Order: sequence, then structure tokens, then C-alpha cells
Amino acid sequence: MILTSQQMPHSITARLERLQGSPAHQQIIWIMGLAFFFEFADINTFAYVAPAILRSWHLSISGIGTIVSATFFGMFLGATSAGWLSDRVGRKKALIYTALWYSTFSLINAFVWEPVGMLACRLLTGIGLSALTVVGITYISEMFPTTKRGARQSLIMTIGLFGIPVTAYVARFTIPMAVWAWRLVFVWGSLGLVFAPLASRLEESPRWLENQGRMVEAESVLARIEQRTEANREELRPSAKLTESRRSPLSYRDLFSRRYLRQTIILNLAWVFQTLGLVGFMAWVPTLLVAHGFSLVNSLSWSSAISLGAIPGTLIAALISDRWERKWLITILAMIIAVCGLLYGMSFKTAPIIIFGFLVAMFLQTFAPIIYAYTPEAYPTEIRNSGVGLAYGIGRLANTGGPLVIAFLYDHYTYTSVFAYIAMCWVLVAITIGGFGLSTKGRILV
Repeated sequence: MILTSQQMPHSITARLERLQGSPAHQQIIWIMGLAFFFEFADINTFAYVAPAILRSWHLSISGIGTIVSATFFGMFLGATSAGWLSDRVGRKKALIYTALWYSTFSLINAFVWEPVGMLACRLLTGIGLSALTVVGITYISEMFPTTKRGARQSLIMTIGLFGIPVTAYVARFTIPMAVWAWRLVFVWGSLGLVFAPLASRLEESPRWLENQGRMVEAESVLARIEQRTEANREELRPSAKLTESRRSPLSYRDLFSRRYLRQTIILNLAWVFQTLGLVGFMAWVPTLLVAHGFSLVNSLSWSSAISLGAIPGTLIAALISDRWERKWLITILAMIIAVCGLLYGMSFKTAPIIIFGFLVAMFLQTFAPIIYAYTPEAYPTEIRNSGVGLAYGIGRLANTGGPLVIAFLYDHYTYTSVFAYIAMCWVLVAITIGGFGLSTKGRILV
């Protein structure tokens, strides 16, 4: 028997909206938190091994920048194809496939012996990394109710972002061991392989199943979640009364239709500027400190201390994301990051470097889960993953030129000019979202 959404006792959306404390949600938090832990670990591996490769392979800053650019071109390819993949095979299978992809190529990174091979491997690793991020953002947004979406996204990011400082300390204590020890950092990044068997325990997104016309499976998934909720002695709230408007089927090209073009342009611009600003800071701090004359050990020690700011940053996001309009939170945080980043670039003593660096890292990771929650809210289920993937992917594509800009500024101007450029990127994020972005507080996903 095939059920339609009109024949079901409550709509998929209404039933998902009434689930507030399901054990299934707790499972999602921990499993997706682990996925993001190793993803963030892997994204940052090259940032920490780059100073060692710089010396070991006698590369220039421009050479490092070229490898970083290749990584982000791979991330563009992965992000823009992730929507097609998850729409075709489902959110759950796409999460498993992308985790296996990036972990495998991350491991291969450890056995590369020359720059061209490293460039190719980082490109292929980047494909899987960004694809996992895009599918993960969409999956989380579809599985949690409106009133909990931002906080739960932040909580998952909190777990995941432990991967950054942990990776920093793995690098701090392994790289100085031997000239080849930087390879162990890539082995560490490949441990995302453990996510694949755990992801098989997740439920598929009922919204995606409904969108595919697989109503019996959607009903089955919801029934299991509701049964687990009741078995845990959690009370189910009454189903929300939602008005379901009929609409024509949507496709990728509708991202550029009159109805969605405005938010597509705004979100793509915001993701371009925030990616240039975020990666410009996080990926280059260790290398620029070494190039600026600080020792490798001091660079890694300071970078490790700075990276600890990620943890309180996401905890702050969990407290504020659902409390106020996300549009204005994004705007305010972008301006704060711009100021702290500029002050960091003007600092040449240990204390201010660590203090302002810590503040940038903290507010970057307050910003990240909020924009992760904000972006999927702009689109309906049929094109949500495509919209998120396009914005994330275009941001990554723009950053293929970002490392080259930073290398040019450092080589031809000053160390401080790099951080003036990064601050300008964050000011543009604030202008784009604050001036033109949608208000999404309380928006129920359909």
C-alpha cells in the first residue's frame, strides 16, 4: 500500500516538529558529532603539517598556497555534487560514502613523497570533506524541530570542533619527533573511517523519504522514533497544525528562479566572504608565524592554544542560536571577528597573539554553527541540499584563489596586510547578511 501525505494521520513536518527529546535525536547528536570531529580534524591537518613540509620539501609560501588552493577546488567539486548524491541515494548513505571517501584519501596523504602528489591527494580529500559537511548540515536541519535546530546544530559542532584542538596537539607532539613525523598527522585525520559503521545506525530523513514518494518508509521511520520517545517516558507534544500548500515540483534550476534567486545570491556571497575570512585565518596562522620568524615549536604551541577557543565558541552558539534572529547574530559576530582579527595581525608579542587569536577562534566557531543552521532554512526540502551545496561549494571555489591572495600580500606587502584583508572579508559578510539576508527565526522547514 502506498500512502500519500494527505492520507497519513499527521504530516511528516508536523510529526517531526513535535519531537523534542527523542533518544533518536541524542543518537544523531553523538554520531554526527563524531563525524564532524574527524572532519574538522582532517580539514586542519594540512594547516599544521604545512610548516614542516615547508622546510622538509623546501617549498615557498606560494607553493603551500597552491596545495591549499587545490584542496579547496576539491571541496568545491564535493559540495556541488553532494546535493545530487544525497538526493539520489538518501542522506544516510551519502554520509557513509563521503566519510569513506575523505578518510581513505587522507590516509594516502601520509604516503606522498613530493608536492604534486600531495596536491592531488589534498584535492581528492577535499571532495569528500565538503560533501560530508553539506549532507550533514542538511540532515541535521531536517531531523530536528524548529525550536531546537540551532541549539542542536551548535551542540553537534561543539563535539566536532574538539577535533581542531586535539589535532593541534597531535601535531604539536608528533611533528617535532622526526623529519617524517608530520605524516602521522594525516594518519590521525583518516580515523574518520570509524564513522561509517556508526552511521548505519542513523535513521533516514523522513522529509527526504516523503519527497521521494516513499511514504511507507517515512511512516516507518517516524513510528520508530516516536516509539523510542515514548519508551523513554518522554511526552510527545501534540502535532503542530500546519497548512501545507501545494507547489509544483522543484529542481536545481529553481535556485535561480525569481522566487529563490535573491537568497541564492545573498547566501553564495556570504559563504564566499566567510570562507575567505575563516580559512584565511585558521589555515595560515601556523605557517605565517614560522615565515614571520617564530620557531616551529612556538608556532605549533601558540596555534594549539589559539585553537582551544573553538570549544567555548560553539557553546555560546548553542545558548544564543535559537534565542534571537540568526540574521542579526551572524552580522554582529562577523563584525566582532573582523575587529579581533585585525588586532591579532597588529600584535607581535606572545600574550596579545594568543589572546586575540583565541578570541578569533572562539567567535569563528560561534559564527559557524549559526550560519550552518541559517543556510538550509532558505530552501524547501526538494532543493535544500542543492542550495546548501551550491553556497558551500562556491565559497570553497572562491578560496582556491584565497591562499594565492594571502601569499601575494605576505610576499609583496606586510604580515599585517594579510589580516587587514581577512578583516575586510568579515565586514563584507556583515554587510551582505545584515543588509540583505532573510529573517528565519521560527521558520518551519517544509
